[in-house]
Amino acid sequence: MARKTPQALEKDMSDRTGIFAGDDPFVIARAWLDEAEKSEVNDPNAIALSTVDKDGLPNARMVLLKDIEDAAFVFYTNYGSAKAQEIEAAGKAAFVMHWKSLRRQIRVRGVVTREDGPQADSYYASRSLKSRLGAWASNQSQPLGSRTELMAEVAKVTARHGPNPKRPPFWGGFRITPLEIEFWADGAFRLHDRFRWRRETSENAWEIHRLNP
Repeated sequence: MARKTPQALEKDMSDRTGIFAGDDPFVIARAWLDEAEKSEVNDPNAIALSTVDKDGLPNARMVLLKDIEDAAFVFYTNYGSAKAQEIEAAGKAAFVMHWKSLRRQIRVRGVVTREDGPQADSYYASRSLKSRLGAWASNQSQPLGSRTELMAEVAKVTARHGPNPKRPPFWGGFRITPLEIEFWADGAFRLHDRFRWRRETSENAWEIHRLNP
């Protein structure tokens, strides 16, 4: 990909005003999420996470984004789940975060690593007790005979782990380090505003392009 001239980059920067302004996409993403938290009725941090299986067949599901760090996006799940297994195999994932109340969305594609250290412990400890016990009880993505069977397993793990269960070794986070981020906002007559930030690796500088709607 040809690099833009300093003049072209300066034009792009001057064109990105208002909600698109700034030289750090993570700061922009946090600002959009902060705004969505005031207007979106349910789960403003919900993302549609996309992975592919071993045959290349795409998979998508809704999960909750738990952190926008200075250089990555973090969510948590069971490492035995289908999404986790597909992420581990490919090392890559994508997601879209869409807010109807704002008529905006953010699309992200990138490489993925585990977050299974103190940060994962801290987040797990912040969850409600029932959610923590549920993480122990659920053999996520595997066949289940009945809800009664699941609740019986919850009772077992409650008796086994008590009121302060530690984080299960099979449960933790994934950190998506983006190679591409696109900010989209609805425009009149479907003439939407789109800005794509792209880089070859996480060490490279971002290249920013306005896209056709």
